[in-house]
Amino acid sequence: MQVPRGVGPAWLGLCFALAVHVADEAANGFLTVYNPTVLALREKAPVLPLPVFSFEVWLAGLLAVIAALAALSPFVFRGARWTRPAGYALGALMTLNALGHFAGTAFGRTVESVRLPGPMPGVLSSPLLLAASLYLLFELRRSARRIPTGGARACD
Repeated sequence: MQVPRGVGPAWLGLCFALAVHVADEAANGFLTVYNPTVLALREKAPVLPLPVFSFEVWLAGLLAVIAALAALSPFVFRGARWTRPAGYALGALMTLNALGHFAGTAFGRTVESVRLPGPMPGVLSSPLLLAASLYLLFELRRSARRIPTGGARACD
């Protein structure tokens, strides 16, 4: 069986990877790192509008985002024009998310006053998230080469 190629399957793959990543973060106490980091950043830069979350609100919000992204997949499969910039934004944001988990684990802290006792929660699923993000970006770029530009047509 051949795996279908294109932006649609890559979009769904990233939705799946994000769901796995959120489960990884939830199971490994992501908010025990995130909330103290936000509080420390607020002390240094009070103008930053960074929220502190309860577990229930955080999880419900992320599940709603994942559901909304999955619900947009029919538009992505049909090639709706507005989904391309959304795909680039999503792919870039999730790439940065995965790299942030790697960096947090490598450097052992999130900000000066918050030290991590071990790997950053969510780092186990970050390779999957990174791969899915890069695959979506690759498919968006690859498919852009096939989109007609509307320029002059070749003579027969």
